[in-house]
Order: sequence, then structure tokens, then C-alpha cells
Amino acid sequence: MDIISALPRLAVTLMLVIFTSNAVAEDECQLNISEALLDFGLMSRIAQRDSASERPLGERRMSLNFSCPQPADMSLFYRALAANAQRLQFTEHGSYAIQASDAVLDGNAVELGLVPALGQPPVARGTLLNWRTNHGIAPVKGDTVLSGQHFSVQLTFSAFADIAATRVKDTTTWEVPGTIYSRQSGRYRELTLRAHFAPAACMPQLSNGGLVDYGTLLAKDLSSTNENPLPTRTLQFSVSCDAPTPFALLMHDNRFGTATGGTDETAYGLDLDNSRNKIGRYYLNIDPADFTADAYGTLYRTDSTSSGQAWSSSSARQIPIAANSLMGFTNSAGNTLGPIALQNLAGTVRIKAYLAPTQSLDLRTVVRINGSGTLEIIYL
Repeated sequence: MDIISALPRLAVTLMLVIFTSNAVAEDECQLNISEALLDFGLMSRIAQRDSASERPLGERRMSLNFSCPQPADMSLFYRALAANAQRLQFTEHGSYAIQASDAVLDGNAVELGLVPALGQPPVARGTLLNWRTNHGIAPVKGDTVLSGQHFSVQLTFSAFADIAATRVKDTTTWEVPGTIYSRQSGRYRELTLRAHFAPAACMPQLSNGGLVDYGTLLAKDLSSTNENPLPTRTLQFSVSCDAPTPFALLMHDNRFGTATGGTDETAYGLDLDNSRNKIGRYYLNIDPADFTADAYGTLYRTDSTSSGQAWSSSSARQIPIAANSLMGFTNSAGNTLGPIALQNLAGTVRIKAYLAPTQSLDLRTVVRINGSGTLEIIYL
């Protein structure tokens, strides 16, 4: 009996708590924004056609509404890291600005004021106002901040990025938070600014699918005691990019550890025979004189053994590409600044192969030359 009679009292108590909570909420100011995420989309260097130091990322707009049950100071503030007096940080590599316009207070269009603190007169006024860091915006008439119950304003966010920061090697996402708040009521709304960056795509191609075929070689035509140089073969190599892009080439030996001749990083393996003997080696020679790019008359090669931290003095020398070095092109000799941005590169690569002396090979079965390498594009 006691348990049954207690249950209705418990239900009534809960209903009273909920009713009281709603009554309190209705008596508070409300701050709302139309967008909590401002996404500036995916950017690539293809859209950058000038030499400006920064790149505009576009604009995003949102509506801001502030309502109170009784007339109140409608001043609103914005909290985020400042980049300078006019802009806020969009990570350490970018910035953004906020412009306020179309202010309406209790159904009437009003001017906006830029206030340095709650209760202080505006330092700037206008129907369109740049929301500066460490300042609030408020509906004003002359130098007086107006009180009201319903305040709405349109905000335009304009974002910018340092050009150097857009030259990414991999897809990168920027994301920063911001907070719009009322100091008087304590109400606030958080938002996020986001942008994505992708490298300009470059597509490498080799003629004949990259296949170098030496045909059938007879053992009787090869030296048993000396290395056997094979005829030089050529392939046409090209790189096409969406936009002018600084890049380098990196060679990978897919038969690593099978090259004859010691530990020369410019030598690549031709695989092993059935008795695990090394068949030989080959070199991939790149002569700048055999290459053209965009409108440049002459190209020079430059190399880096420090993953692009430092570059050799550019020259016209013809040397094999090395496995542990980056190789790129520039348009002047004696340059140590690294590769220049290219959009279309084309030229001839020369393959020189050497077979081991036949006495070091297992000729009881067919020996297949099976070298394999990959030329990789490295974005700088």
C-alpha cells in the first residue's frame, strides 16, 4: 500500500520539476546562428594565377539572431585568436575577416556600432561594419547603444591563406573554432571554420607502358668472365600537372638488393636467377638537354640528398638518377633554390643495363631479366 501510494507522488514531483525548468528557459535570452560549420571547401593551386602573397579562399554567410524577453543591451562579442588588428587566425598559415550588415532591431533597420567593451560608445558606425578583434557589435543610434528585445544581423566570413601554405604535399584540413557571445546575458554559440587543401595533381607517363624488352639473348654471345653491357634503350617520359607545380623525381628499386657492382645507389637490380645469383644491374640516365618544359628554352638538373632541405647547384650534367636523392629541373645554371614550378615536362630517359658474367649465373634454365623500378612524383 505504501509503495503504491508513493508512486503517484513521485510522478507529480517530476512533472513539477520539468514545468519549472521550462519556465526558467523561456525567461532567458536566446542566441542562435544559422550555420555552426563554415566550410570553405577544397582548394588546389590550379586556381592561383597571380603572384599575390595570399590567396582568398572565398566567403561564407550566416545569420545571427539574439532575443531577450525584456529590453536589454544587444551588444555581441566574438572570441577567437587574432591574426592582426583587422583579422583573426585561420591556423598560423591563414586569416579571416568578419563583416556585419543588415542589422534589424525590433523590426526596424538600424546602424551597427563597433564597441570596445560592454556599455561603451561605438568607435565606428555604419550599415556595413568590419567586426574587428577585441570589439563587439551593437545596434546604435549616433553614439548610443540601443536596447531591445530582438536583434538580427548578417555576417560574412572572408578567409585567406598564405600562398606558401597552399603548396601541400598531401591533402590537408584547416579547422579553427570561434565563439559569439553576449557578455550581459552569458549566452553564446560556438562555430567552426574549415578549409581543405590538395596538391595540384601531376600525372607521369612512360612510353611503351614503361617496358624495356631486350628480347632473347644467347649465352654463346655473352662473355663468361666479364660483365656484358647491353644496348642502350630509351623511353619517352612526361609529367603533366593541373597547374605549374614544383616537383621532383624519386626512383625506387623494386628489385632492391639484387644489383651487381656493390652499393652504388644509382644502380638498380635485374632480379635473381633460379640459384639466387644476381643477374645484373641497370642505370636510368636523365640528361637535361633531352627535356623540355613549358616555355623554358633550356633546363638544368638539381639534386637533393636531404629530402629537399638543400639542393645541389643546378647544371647541365648527365648522370643517372639515384635512389636516395630527389631530382628536379630549373631554368638557370648554378641555382641552389631547387626545382621551379612546371606544368608540362617531356623528354627522353636512357636505360643502360649490364649482365653479370655468364659463369656466375645458373644457365641450366632460362634466365629472365626482370628489373623493375618506379619513378615517383614528389610535390615540393
